[in-house]
Amino acid sequence: MPHTPSSQPPAVRRRTVLAAAATAAAAPALAGLTAAPASAAARGKRLRALPGGGDLGPNVLVFDPSTPDIQARLDAVFRQQESAQFGTGRYALLFRPGAYHGLNAQLGFYTSIAGLGLSPDDTTINGDVTVDAGWFGGNATQNFWRSAENLALVPVSGTNRWAVAQAAPFRRMHIRGGLNLAPSGYGWASGGYIADSRIDGEIGPYSQQQWYTRDSAIGSWLNGVWNMVFSGVEGAPAQSFPNPPYTTLDTTPVSREKPFLYVDGAGAFRVFLPAKRTNARGVTWGNGTPRGSSLPLSRFYVAKPGVSAATLNQALAQGLNLLLTPGIYHLDRPIQVNRADTVVLGLGYATLIPDNGVGALKVADVDGVRLAGFLVDAGPVNSPVLLEVGPSGASRDHSANPTTVQDVFVRIGGAGAGKATTSMVINNRHTIVDHTWVWRADHGEGVGWETNRADYGVVVNGHDVLATGLFVEHFNKYDVQWNGQRGRTIFFQNEKAYDAPNQAAIQNGSVKGYAAYKVGAHVTAHEGWGLGSYCYYNVDPTIVQHHGFAAPNVPGVKFHDLLVVSLGGQGQYEHVINDLGAPTSGTSTVPSTVVSYP
Repeated sequence: MPHTPSSQPPAVRRRTVLAAAATAAAAPALAGLTAAPASAAARGKRLRALPGGGDLGPNVLVFDPSTPDIQARLDAVFRQQESAQFGTGRYALLFRPGAYHGLNAQLGFYTSIAGLGLSPDDTTINGDVTVDAGWFGGNATQNFWRSAENLALVPVSGTNRWAVAQAAPFRRMHIRGGLNLAPSGYGWASGGYIADSRIDGEIGPYSQQQWYTRDSAIGSWLNGVWNMVFSGVEGAPAQSFPNPPYTTLDTTPVSREKPFLYVDGAGAFRVFLPAKRTNARGVTWGNGTPRGSSLPLSRFYVAKPGVSAATLNQALAQGLNLLLTPGIYHLDRPIQVNRADTVVLGLGYATLIPDNGVGALKVADVDGVRLAGFLVDAGPVNSPVLLEVGPSGASRDHSANPTTVQDVFVRIGGAGAGKATTSMVINNRHTIVDHTWVWRADHGEGVGWETNRADYGVVVNGHDVLATGLFVEHFNKYDVQWNGQRGRTIFFQNEKAYDAPNQAAIQNGSVKGYAAYKVGAHVTAHEGWGLGSYCYYNVDPTIVQHHGFAAPNVPGVKFHDLLVVSLGGQGQYEHVINDLGAPTSGTSTVPSTVVSYP
């Protein structure tokens, strides 16, 4: 039956293994990379400069209001992608400014829809952008990897349905009506993320377990289940955790919105780079030209699947940025970002797969790098680190112009065997990690306690790092390990690994289990708001996890609104943080909470 605001929380988020759901589905270029050799023969072997700009490839569909049969083309992509959870199809659906009528864009896996104006209101769809869960029996907990951005919607019924799980951002949207975050039938749901958006009416989460909304404006918010977090949101409900479970910050300390593609007055593609805001509140658009700068497409190497990592690195060394068009990219060496203010922007969930145990991408200790909109999928040979932001020991001050990591997702297993010791390492100071889902797969292909071994999810060594919307799940040891000083996290969602074979497998010395979120013993300043960890030890339901969170007991380390949940009694927590907080018990799936630590 439907979940209403007064209903009990949804029972258990069971992600059952799918049998076979996946379906395959210009600034002048700078000089070459090498110094001029002495001989003419050697000069002939110099690398030829790569061009910037170019077409966006076959999987970027660009519409304008006069395009015929738009609905049929949207439906064809959806038919291919609806249940292709681990398929190879990748699509971006882009709408030039103007008004569109009678459309319902249903989004399946690895599908992004976006307007191409400077403001969402430049591109209005009189219709809907829909995510539902019919493909999975009304269960929305696997509606991953899809996005909507930079559009205004006038929903046909007055309310748009966006029933998503993780890795499904809703950015820079204007809903002239309401927004329903639950599937039809109000089955289980586990999202989610909204930023820089205006929802004129009510947002109804209904069965959504948790949600994070940042720097937006909303008409009202209906209900909460376990953990609803707001920062910088006009119209957000008042702070009231745990009943209702609302954590509300008046502003976001620092934010810089994700880069996005748009068209200028001449119809040419450009990439807009929003400006940094401090103590941010509300949307960045709606009052004239948004603050920031833009780059022509000619300043980007437009990459297509099949390109080599050497070519991508050559483009970067020339001074070009990277635009990764939809598809899958195999890498025999890491993409190396060495230049300040470099942009690496993916479209349609462009996917990087590092081969032979290499990393996928590394960033130097430089200012202002922007990484956005791509998926890193671990390869079958173990990678020590998949994504490294800054070298070990990075120490430069980047407060004026930080690196941002936005809608960059990591997966180990699921689409096939994958291994990585650590998924994401943040070494650079002042980095902003704004919405990530770092996931060791619990279902799909290549899944097992040792099969897709991945000990650590996110490791933060840099000081002054901010995470807004941190989703990290199922790692063999610590999901998050935070060693840097003065770190801050606003919203954290976690599940411990389902597939631990027994208590001994997760034992951390004398401690029962590894915390989901561990702050290093030497850290003297750290703060977090709205953090939740859940356990579902379905292989051995007798497993006991001592706590979800571990941190030094010092005045400068503070947490607000923590919770742990045993999903249906499959394993239990003894405490919430350190030795504080009541144990979970039984099968009732009721959170144990700590409102303030210490």
